[in-house]
Amino acid sequence: MAQLPQEKLEALEKHFVSLELSMAENPEPEIYIKLAKEYSDLQPIIESIRQYQLVISGIEDAKEMRDGDDKEMAEMASAELEELEEKKIHLVDEIRLLLLPKDAADDKSVIVELRAGTGGDEAALFAGDLFRMYQRYAELRKWKLAIMETNEGDMGGYKEIIVSITGVGAYARLKFESGVHRVQRVPDTESSGRIHTSAATVAVLPDVEDVDVQIRRGFAH
Repeated sequence: MAQLPQEKLEALEKHFVSLELSMAENPEPEIYIKLAKEYSDLQPIIESIRQYQLVISGIEDAKEMRDGDDKEMAEMASAELEELEEKKIHLVDEIRLLLLPKDAADDKSVIVELRAGTGGDEAALFAGDLFRMYQRYAELRKWKLAIMETNEGDMGGYKEIIVSITGVGAYARLKFESGVHRVQRVPDTESSGRIHTSAATVAVLPDVEDVDVQIRRGFAH
């Protein structure tokens, strides 16, 4: 697993602290608004960086306990170490995502379209699994999910389902889900125990705001 750019993370933390200090000095309203916007934009990645630092510290402590003479403590430390390593992987992925250049649509809510691909009834079941995964993720992030349109599969799941997910940063976190998703497993629809490959497509679109459009009459040539 590639290392995170530590110098960049440290620079971001220092800048975040400097923003806090600048805001505490009660600057002019226009300057304060600018500082507060930058502070708000940085807050998610700073929170992830600090969680990552705590996990790294916990891993070091757990390794010392694991290598100690107390067998009971060593067993507990080994179990904790495994859990911390999983958290580390998750946080590294999250920080890398947050370090990517910001898209103008990143803060927008999204429309997510899931469609069963090859695999028949099993593909529809897989699309249903994907929907429940996104539904659970939305719940964890306290986003609002609303089903807009569904076409259910004959044996469960969905041939097609379209949902809206409302929440700040939804597009930034979900935009890379777009594409074809595949799964290999023994489906509930298979009686002989054979492994099937099924696919479902996911499209993630930023939810655009209503705009007033003025159509001017063209000039005759």
